[in-house]
Amino acid sequence: MFKKLFSKKESVEKLLAPINGQVINIEDVPDPVFSGKMMGDGIAILPEEGLVVSPIDAEVIQVFHTKHALGLRTKHGIELLIHIGLETVNLNGEGFEAHVTEGQHVKAGDKLVTFDIDFIKSKAPSIVTPIVITNGELVEKLEKTNSTQANSKETEIMSIYLK
Repeated sequence: MFKKLFSKKESVEKLLAPINGQVINIEDVPDPVFSGKMMGDGIAILPEEGLVVSPIDAEVIQVFHTKHALGLRTKHGIELLIHIGLETVNLNGEGFEAHVTEGQHVKAGDKLVTFDIDFIKSKAPSIVTPIVITNGELVEKLEKTNSTQANSKETEIMSIYLK
């Protein structure tokens, strides 16, 4: 009885893949900022198409003016960065189209950004797309998928257990 009264209810956030593609360990991203987890821990996907959807119900807290990246905040306060490609900020928004605005609430699977994958491949060093938790201090434990292939809206890529 006391265990039920005083035990802490475990909170977990489950992220679905925001992009179809090959799953890559964050440590294998060819950029030291991401592979060194300087922005936070997470996972990356090598996209097969130019569509990014929301991995979870969340609020859009930032859409970079260059549209290559955006930030989301989940109901439990977890902040996520989805960064499409590497060094894509240098494209100044060319090849990207944002479908959301800051302050907008999205559901898992809602379209966030579309991009011209062939154009980005030709102009950027890599199209690998990191999905990073930027406020890891809220995380007790992070479980990442063992899958090597991600299907957007279907594959669970991370389970985030909150402190």
